[in-house]
Amino acid sequence: MLRHIFTFSLISLSFIATSQEQPNVLLIMADDLNDYIGAFGGHPDVKTPNMDRLAASGVQFSNAHTNVPVCQPSRNSLFTGVYPHNSGDFGWTPMSEQPVLKHNKTMMEYFVENGYQTLGTGKLTHEAPQQHWQEWGNNPKHNYGPFYFDGEEIGVLPTVPYPYRQIGTIDGSYGRISEGGITNGKHGEIGLVYGWDKKPYRFQGNDDRDLLQGELHTQWAIEKFEKIAQNKTAKPFFMGVGFVRPHTPLHAPDEYFDMYPIDEIELDKWIDGDELDTFWKENFQGNLSLEGDIKTVYGYRGGNLKGPLLFKTLVDSYGGDRELALKYFLQAYLACITFVDDQVGIILNSLESTGLSKNTIVILTSDHGWHLGEKNHLFKNSPWEESTRVPYIVRIPNSEVKGVVNHPVSLIDIFPTLIDYCSLLGNTKKSNSGGNLGGYSLRAFLENTNTKNWKGPNYALTIVGNYGLKFPKEKQNYSLRTTDYRYIRYYNGKEELYHNKKDPYEWHNVVFEKRYRKKLKTFRAQLNNIVN
Repeated sequence: MLRHIFTFSLISLSFIATSQEQPNVLLIMADDLNDYIGAFGGHPDVKTPNMDRLAASGVQFSNAHTNVPVCQPSRNSLFTGVYPHNSGDFGWTPMSEQPVLKHNKTMMEYFVENGYQTLGTGKLTHEAPQQHWQEWGNNPKHNYGPFYFDGEEIGVLPTVPYPYRQIGTIDGSYGRISEGGITNGKHGEIGLVYGWDKKPYRFQGNDDRDLLQGELHTQWAIEKFEKIAQNKTAKPFFMGVGFVRPHTPLHAPDEYFDMYPIDEIELDKWIDGDELDTFWKENFQGNLSLEGDIKTVYGYRGGNLKGPLLFKTLVDSYGGDRELALKYFLQAYLACITFVDDQVGIILNSLESTGLSKNTIVILTSDHGWHLGEKNHLFKNSPWEESTRVPYIVRIPNSEVKGVVNHPVSLIDIFPTLIDYCSLLGNTKKSNSGGNLGGYSLRAFLENTNTKNWKGPNYALTIVGNYGLKFPKEKQNYSLRTTDYRYIRYYNGKEELYHNKKDPYEWHNVVFEKRYRKKLKTFRAQLNNIVN
């Protein structure tokens, strides 16, 4: 199979990693990946042997969450270490134009100041990511393709049913790349193209095709590992590898779809009317009266919130059959996850074969999760578990500590953890106008998964905002996730409370039940202390 094309170079290598005091760092990021990894138990059908292998060799944070459940602000926060409510970054303003974040050093810049070489490829940050790395790999754009090209316009695969295909190129397409047709890779030819520049993608069959973007990122990474391993005087490195999948469009080679036959796919548990005791939709509909505001809300399309819109449109495309509709979409989502898992496996194998794994911290995570029909939502950008929870694995070289941490943590904790382990020095701000580092080092958990001595909070904070800077932080939408509960407070003052220990699917909003009044009072005080 084509997915094994890189293995030949790994077998012959017998490099010895360079000796250095500071550890290397490898940060692997997927996009829109929820807990559908075998080790995290998110879905019974998923096949992720390589991510599972990494989880077994390190520490797995089972209650980890994004700080913003949409791409750009989540990544801006992760790579600067600044909470969105402290920076005012809730939407799609580039980092260089953010009043606060433009005065912060990115993680990559900070590593360079501390004597590291930085190398990046794929989707890591938005806005010209190559400017932040000393060496940059393939496709400086976000590389969501391959896309289908009809000879004139980029669109969706011909096999996507109506009316879902009307959603558009990014969120409205899913299926096998073979459904784009046989192409020779000529300009103007009907079939698949790499991206928005319409660069042709050659596909003669599953075993005779151009590499996909994710495969190109993998190839670039292992080539860099080989060069670094041969250079005994090389500086320690910080490498980021970002995979777009399983972000839409959900396109992958046939072999990954074949792993998930439609008639064998299981849907996760759900209950009809789960959305009826929530205030998410009401919250945004109430904001329609705020002139100009609703246009800044990411996930709002044509008078409808995007999550419910995508869900309804998908179900309508299969004659109202919810189960069948979600199975076809889920098949594509799972196929894309396993495609990424294969790339992760190749990278980990290269790290081992070159000897670099002996001194390399490995972190695997995602920018946020993704709903697959829960609460009639087919999207991200919600305050609930499916959207906020992310896979989160940290492997420290030469550490014997392995296992699962159930304490809530979030992406904001990655930067201070690396500062701690890599002994990084200096200010993370470019000037006093920058934001303060918001997270806490995870070292305590990485040395004892059951520790009670972590200095961080007892919650993970997620902000679902996207109103732009004209709305102050106290008027954003917030979610606090503790070990046993989730508390949500919306812009309009409405609240939700879920007892996750008893209700892991967040089916029952218990905010009005008398027995939870004391708990609710505690959460209100906690959140007020954070945002006021």
